[in-house]
Amino acid sequence: MTVISLKSAQVREGLALPYAEAGYPSGTPVVFVHGLADSWWSFEPLLRRLPASLHGYAPTQRGHGDAGRPPEGYAPDDFAADLVDFLNAVDIPRAVLVGASSGGVPARIVAGSHPDRIAGLVLLGVPGALADKPAVTRMVGAMEDLADPVPRAFVEDFLAGTATRPIARGFVETMVEENLKLPAYVWKDTARGLLDADLPATLAGILVPTLVIWGEQDEFLPREDQQTILDAVHGAEFLAYPETGHCLHWEQPERVVADIAAFVTRIEHPGTRAGGR
Repeated sequence: MTVISLKSAQVREGLALPYAEAGYPSGTPVVFVHGLADSWWSFEPLLRRLPASLHGYAPTQRGHGDAGRPPEGYAPDDFAADLVDFLNAVDIPRAVLVGASSGGVPARIVAGSHPDRIAGLVLLGVPGALADKPAVTRMVGAMEDLADPVPRAFVEDFLAGTATRPIARGFVETMVEENLKLPAYVWKDTARGLLDADLPATLAGILVPTLVIWGEQDEFLPREDQQTILDAVHGAEFLAYPETGHCLHWEQPERVVADIAAFVTRIEHPGTRAGGR
């Protein structure tokens, strides 16, 4: 099992991002980008299963987990800028980005704006759009009433619908504790930033190889939503996991790691493409 090291990157004055690093120095750099309220811990099931071909990095985004908490700057573009700064701070010239859930939004912004730095893009249960989803709008509306300390019951409800398959109780408890580290304003500003952004526009200009993975039992994102991504990103590959929910990297970490590793191999050794539209 791969050893995980915990480190910290000073991405700019006054802002440090903790990150987990795992894998082999000679492996292809893969940077994992978590979604709203999570931290590097979201990718612990993947990091400890990395093969020798991959070298993983999982930063915790601003305001989340144990990262610095600026009073503002929680729109997708802000997280994207931090991601580029992270690549610079850790000295990663070029990487494959793996974005999960809303973390796929800043990941695809960077993929579109810095193609020289991004070798490939993997989107795990990432929304094509959000403003058209009433359930999401209601969820963001509920966040407007949040005050510190954020109630545990709210966090537990927030995580309740993210998985279809059983998840280890200890891991779920860890994610609840990580979510509880967010101040109320970070919940609100991050969610509002996602809802206010023109998410389909963030798909424009992505020319790097892209793999879209989606769970067929995702309670938040229907199959049509994923088609929005596939229609916008030319040549994107698509994999649908049956009997799997929104957080497919929690439910099927072995399969996700295997699919990422195979995707990286196809990038570095072009040949037969996998998946379909």
